Amino acid sequence: MVDTHSHVARCQESPEEILEQAGAAGLTRILSVGLDEENNREQILLVEKFDQVFAAVGRHPNDADGFDQFAADDIEALAAHEKVVAIGETGLDFYRDAADPEGQRIAFAAQIDIGSRLELPVVIHVRDPQGKDDAVAEAFGMLDAAGDGLEVILHCFSAPTYVEKAIERGWYCSFAGNVTYPANEDLRLAAAKVPDHLILAETDAPYLTPQSRRRMRNQPAFVVETATLLAELRGVTYEAFDRTVTSNAERVFGW
Repeated sequence: MVDTHSHVARCQESPEEILEQAGAAGLTRILSVGLDEENNREQILLVEKFDQVFAAVGRHPNDADGFDQFAADDIEALAAHEKVVAIGETGLDFYRDAADPEGQRIAFAAQIDIGSRLELPVVIHVRDPQGKDDAVAEAFGMLDAAGDGLEVILHCFSAPTYVEKAIERGWYCSFAGNVTYPANEDLRLAAAKVPDHLILAETDAPYLTPQSRRRMRNQPAFVVETATLLAELRGVTYEAFDRTVTSNAERVFGW
């Protein structure tokens, strides 16, 4: 099994402890995702120290204020590292008021452009207030404008009404621990619809701990619980789902 989206540097335990537990759970690869300039550099240090860790570098929409050409150039320079396999996470977040929407659009457009030119997948964060779809609709539009060829990963997929649209576009849908929460039946129905070749599993550690461990901080090893539920939803064994997710991650990240 693999964890296709985590924040190893922000986990409570040391990276050594996190990776020891991940290995014991059967994980072979972890994508550790950057959120801003400083955090991106933490990812580079991690991938240089640990063989099983790979990185994405980007600017999170909640930290998008002040994004400029220097910030874009910095992401592109870091993306030249051989173990940086994706751009992001980036996107639009209208749920929180942490960053100006226009600043988010500027940062998102720049990172789409970097991913397109460098032929790296773009890891997307998108979130709306309850009952709204402004951010997801606009994000889909901006990604569509990039044209064919851009690999898109909808991280922590949480827009069930858009699952068919994502599938039509050939975008990867990655499911995190929130798919295990009792209230998220619509999300579980969406997870069952995603074709085998487009599904991924993640933790978003240290956030979104799966249901049975809600009192704990999340970590990559806990992707096994999410993957177990996803396998059940899709009517396959855990072993078969493991092979599917591992193969998809190898294809999109090239690791």
